[in-house]
Amino acid sequence: MSRPTRGGIGRRAFLAGMAGGLAAPALAQETPGSTEFETPLDQGVRRNISSFRTLDWQPYFDSTRNGAILVDITSRALHFWSEDRSVYRLYPTSVPMSDDLTRLGRTEVVRKVEGPDWRPTPAMRERNPEWPDYVPPGPDNPLGTHALYLSWEFYRIHGTHDTRKIGRRSSNGCVGLYNHHIAELYGLARIGTQVLLI
Repeated sequence: MSRPTRGGIGRRAFLAGMAGGLAAPALAQETPGSTEFETPLDQGVRRNISSFRTLDWQPYFDSTRNGAILVDITSRALHFWSEDRSVYRLYPTSVPMSDDLTRLGRTEVVRKVEGPDWRPTPAMRERNPEWPDYVPPGPDNPLGTHALYLSWEFYRIHGTHDTRKIGRRSSNGCVGLYNHHIAELYGLARIGTQVLLI
């Protein structure tokens, strides 16, 4: 039993209350009347979660043949439906940092790579000439642990080792997921999985 302190609160109860108070803001601080939140680490960076909710596939696809992936750039969310619709997943993502880097429309998965290597695109090299020409698979690789290559040249759905990017406009055109999420999606998606970015 803990000894009472001034005001009658025991030391353990006080410490437990403080720990709970410190942990809670890291989850989300709701802004009254708003659908956005910020965490202390963001220091004012706003994230939109208004559309981060489960969706039905039917408004977006004629069928779920080969599976279907919907990437919602506004809500920064990726939805996956298996072909037989027995599996549905919803993942938070990073999205392109500007509209000119964002490509919308229909594509498909054309290649799957575990342990991808990375080369900057010509446009990336132009914007960032100091970047390396090549990064092998590993912890410094911008594509994380797994990548789904799309039929659009240079566009990928991939993992990231920099978890601060998830939930933000932070990519050069690709869609990023936590490494454990891309590993799961990699196992679920197949060559030919439909992809729609909206």
